[in-house]
Amino acid sequence: MQSKKPDPSKLDKIVADARRAADLREGGYRERSLKMYPWICGRCMREFTRANVQQLTVHHRDHNHDNNPADGSNWELLCLYCHDNEHSRYLEADRGAGLAAAKVQAATHNPFAAALAGLKKKD
Repeated sequence: MQSKKPDPSKLDKIVADARRAADLREGGYRERSLKMYPWICGRCMREFTRANVQQLTVHHRDHNHDNNPADGSNWELLCLYCHDNEHSRYLEADRGAGLAAAKVQAATHNPFAAALAGLKKKD
C-alpha cells in the first residue's frame, strides 16, 4: 500500500486558517487580560502555569461582557471555582436570598450549668 503525500496547497490553507484563528483569539479580551495580568486568581491567590491556565477565567467586574476597555479595568482573573462563587452570590442577591436574616432565638440550654453549680458548692 502506497502512502499518499499531502497536498501542499491544502496544508498551506490549514496553516493559514490556524494562524488567522490564533490572531482572532489574540484580540479577545481573555487573551489580552492574560497578557496584562499575572496568572493568579484574584480571590484565592492560586497561581497558574501554562499547564493549567485554562482553569483561569476573566470576570467582568460590572457583569457586562460587552464592557471591555483596553486598559482592562473591568476585568479580574478568577479561577473557575471563585468565578462560579462570584456569580452565585449575585444570583442569590437577585433572588433576595440572604437579604432578610432569619430571626434567631436566644439559646435557653446551658451545657455548663451543672459544672458551674458544682464549682459553687466547693466554695
